[in-house]
Amino acid sequence: MQHEVIFAGFGGQGILLIGQMVAYAGMDEGKNVTWLPSYGPEMRGGTASCTVVVSDKPIGSPVISSPEIVVVMNRPSLEKFGPQVRKDGYLFINSSMIDVRSGRNDIKEILVPCNDLAAKVGNPRSANIVMLGALIKKTEIISEAAIRGRIEYAFKKKGTDLIKLNNTALDEGAKTTLKQ
Repeated sequence: MQHEVIFAGFGGQGILLIGQMVAYAGMDEGKNVTWLPSYGPEMRGGTASCTVVVSDKPIGSPVISSPEIVVVMNRPSLEKFGPQVRKDGYLFINSSMIDVRSGRNDIKEILVPCNDLAAKVGNPRSANIVMLGALIKKTEIISEAAIRGRIEYAFKKKGTDLIKLNNTALDEGAKTTLKQ
């Protein structure tokens, strides 16, 4: 099974981080992965995206033209990448920041109020982890245990409180998919 994902948003939203976490979690599970980042020249606020491929078989190319899954954290990303989702694919939308939909009826749209849920758990910067929780729960591209391991690895130098908070954010994101 091969899963192709595009993560997109603006710099500072942790887009590259969650893409990298999915890639490394896939490697932890013994899968073949690619991670290809792309970002504008701005330090924060510019565009940021990455493509991730997770597969049981060798991967021919990290370039994706028609992804199965697209995760968008802001409206410009929806406008750019939403049309690329293949038929019957998934489009994860940060509904806290995007007040429009794709207008497509041939894909599954998953609305996740990432910023609202991140604020609820006490860390507005964990909106990306909220989205990651929704993605993992809905698509099962990698296991929850593998992504929790990656959260621990990514935040271990910042303390156990931040690890706990991000695991809570992951859980909040996962809960949103139960209704959709």
